[in-house]
Amino acid sequence: MGPYLVGVIVPFVLTLLVRNSKNGKKRGEPTAVGGEPGYAVRNKLCASPMESAWEGISTLAELFEHSCKKYHKKRYLGTRRLISSEMESSGDGRSFEKLHLGDYEWLTYGKAFDMVCNFASGIAHLGHKKEERVAIFADTREEWFIALQGCFRRNVTVVTIYASLGQEALCHSLNETEVTTVICGKGELKKLLDISGQLDTVKYVICMDDIPSHPSLIQASNSWTITSFRDIEQLGRENPVDADLPASADTAVIMYTSGSTGLPKGVMMTHNNILATVSSIMTIIPRLSDKDVYLAYLPLAHILELAAENIVVAVGASLGYGSPLTLTDTSNKIKRGTKGDASMLGPTILASVPAILDRVRDGVRKKVDATGGLSKKLFDLAYARRLSAINGSWFGAWGPERLFWNFIVFRKIRAILGSRVRFLLSGGAPLSGNTQRFINICIGAPIGQGYGLTETCAGATFTEYDDTSVGRVGPPIPCSVVKLIDWPEGGYSANDFPMPRGEIVVGGPNVTLGYFNNDEKTKEVYKVDEKGMRWFYTGDIGRFHADGCLEIIDRKKDIVKLQHGEYVSLGKVEAALVGSAYVDIIVLHADSFYSYCVALVVASQSALEEWAQKQGIKYADFSDLCQKEEAVKEVLGSLVKVGKAARLEKFEIPAKIKLLSEPWTPDTGFVTAALKIKRDAIRKAFSGDLAQLYS
Repeated sequence: MGPYLVGVIVPFVLTLLVRNSKNGKKRGEPTAVGGEPGYAVRNKLCASPMESAWEGISTLAELFEHSCKKYHKKRYLGTRRLISSEMESSGDGRSFEKLHLGDYEWLTYGKAFDMVCNFASGIAHLGHKKEERVAIFADTREEWFIALQGCFRRNVTVVTIYASLGQEALCHSLNETEVTTVICGKGELKKLLDISGQLDTVKYVICMDDIPSHPSLIQASNSWTITSFRDIEQLGRENPVDADLPASADTAVIMYTSGSTGLPKGVMMTHNNILATVSSIMTIIPRLSDKDVYLAYLPLAHILELAAENIVVAVGASLGYGSPLTLTDTSNKIKRGTKGDASMLGPTILASVPAILDRVRDGVRKKVDATGGLSKKLFDLAYARRLSAINGSWFGAWGPERLFWNFIVFRKIRAILGSRVRFLLSGGAPLSGNTQRFINICIGAPIGQGYGLTETCAGATFTEYDDTSVGRVGPPIPCSVVKLIDWPEGGYSANDFPMPRGEIVVGGPNVTLGYFNNDEKTKEVYKVDEKGMRWFYTGDIGRFHADGCLEIIDRKKDIVKLQHGEYVSLGKVEAALVGSAYVDIIVLHADSFYSYCVALVVASQSALEEWAQKQGIKYADFSDLCQKEEAVKEVLGSLVKVGKAARLEKFEIPAKIKLLSEPWTPDTGFVTAALKIKRDAIRKAFSGDLAQLYS
């Protein structure tokens, strides 16, 4: 057999073997469970749901102390020093802050543990009582996590609040949980001062930064004790107090959701809930160890980031803090010629959301297209060759050719994220197949796409590192059992063949206690079966593949998560926007792969023609008027005005609309006899128009 023939046959045989081994790999196993009948699947590695990966450790406080003692001298938390800040003006007259950030400065595990103990003692001496709650209202930073662990050492429940939360939701969250101590940054302190008269129970405010001068501080100081994070730590250092550690069933966190149907709901998470997810995801990330470096920039008020940072603790890895606006060398807040967080830190593990990965992809493609010439041709060729290989073709770029393209083409792209990323976690919203493939090829790392909710502590399913398929979210993680139950109204059944389909219900120790002060909603979506397992009814529709991997295919309710993770309640928004004089019927449409909504508007003929007459706009008929740019602009402006008056968020108001001239009656098939819209029929009939609105 000649060498050329061997060179062809050997790769072909190896490719077939690899493909067959992956295709035949069982990733989830059917299992018998209690509760409502359905098709249930567990992780193939665990006969029963995992609760803790460590003997004798049942709380996050115990896990943190264990790791700090084990990795005492190892570097742990890193923060970049601010060298300078300056304002730059753009061509349109707007000004932007640009930062020059220095190297990472590190705390060891031992030093971080001392700070946590000091902070715990400090809040005790401040006057905060064990049964009272603390709220952390700040962007992600090292003080956030130290404060969290400090509270855990006093068995104090922490209420987490997004730094971007609006005034109404902020007041609701703090008042509902009767928070007495708020820990915040200087920016959030100003927000608190603006609503100080509406807060019922706050007594202490701890600022992570130097306390800024503000006229409201004088008035607030009459009812609040305002002090700095540094002073609390010093107070604790001088007056140490013994730890009062929690039990596994104690509530660790009340995490407020984004509020998809009104005010946000507080999800009550026990130490056992979060520890189960942390223990499970650790088993999925390949070769996770104390040599890894993690870049933290997502909100710690989101369960994905909170779980990820506890995983870092568990293995003794290093964690450097950054922000979305300073992530790369070309990020908005990074001064030209200086380094972003990723290139300075060189992370090996990265958690992200699809919107950020999409930006990386779009930025690279834009730069490649702008360069053109030979560089673009090389990129396109290299990408096509690697894509062919990842899709399983033996004609793709393997072995030496893969190394060649990595060095010649993809090396510079990998430098964007520090050149060392070997695994990415993606969650919060669906990841498009195009972006997944781009990251696989250009960054050279597998992506673990997770499916979970705040109510399940981010845990439900997670794709395994060697699963190169797209559009799926993997098998159940070791702490979870995922069950599909019938939804007859939608035509989905757990007995469907060849793939069972139905509403996704998640069971296991990661399923949380429920919603704070909201028993009615808790009883609606949380159930406990006859075997004692707690289940959460997600409202999402999924189907299981033969290998035990889940695919999300629909949503039971008309609530859609946008690309950045915001939830949009289509019915709620439609009910508000129908108040526009130009609207007879409005159908909002949202897509998880985009950050904005669009809408179909059945226009009010009388109102729109009256406006056109006043404006002197000529048109052949009403259909012609609805196509005119001026009419579309006028109706869209009206929707924005009505939306703001109804206190809708910016992402809830459609960014683009299509005006329809024909009225909808039950005969059209778009509305019922009761004139309720038939969303699925509309989506199918106007798929082309909706696609055009997103183009």
